[in-house]
Amino acid sequence: MGCDGSAGALRRVLIVCHANTSRSIIAEALLAKMLRARRRDDVRVHSGGIAPYARDSSLVSLDARLVLRDDAIDIPADRTACDLKRHRHHLAEADLILTMTVEQKRLLEEFSEAAGKEVLTLKELAGESGDIEDPAGRGAECHRACRDEIQRCLEKAIDRVAPPRRATGAQ
Repeated sequence: MGCDGSAGALRRVLIVCHANTSRSIIAEALLAKMLRARRRDDVRVHSGGIAPYARDSSLVSLDARLVLRDDAIDIPADRTACDLKRHRHHLAEADLILTMTVEQKRLLEEFSEAAGKEVLTLKELAGESGDIEDPAGRGAECHRACRDEIQRCLEKAIDRVAPPRRATGAQ
């Protein structure tokens, strides 16, 4: 996998963190699962890293992959990160950009491709304040807590990400 995006969606959501090896991967996987459960094939979700050290070749954190297995989500061992500095088209194509931290939201201001886009932290989307802290290097329990926090925010905000469809008429 990696940086290949999906084209033709009515709404594109881009989830951003520093390196795209843990938090944004977790959020992308959980949101994609929620969208599938709601049969929302009109919303596409992708993720990427924005930090100077984000690299396309970086592997997804083993801890992130393991905590997602608890939710019956399998991230392939060869899944790699997406460096948004090299793949700015993901920023340009996004309708909604979600960051894990206020700092990442600020970093996006340097990218012309993000100008005029709706950019929120995940907590802002959920009507809260604060950051989703980086669990990198802090073990499985910290990753579980991070996953749970991300899931809670996504559940609170799912109707903002994928507004309920309007009825198309009687059948």
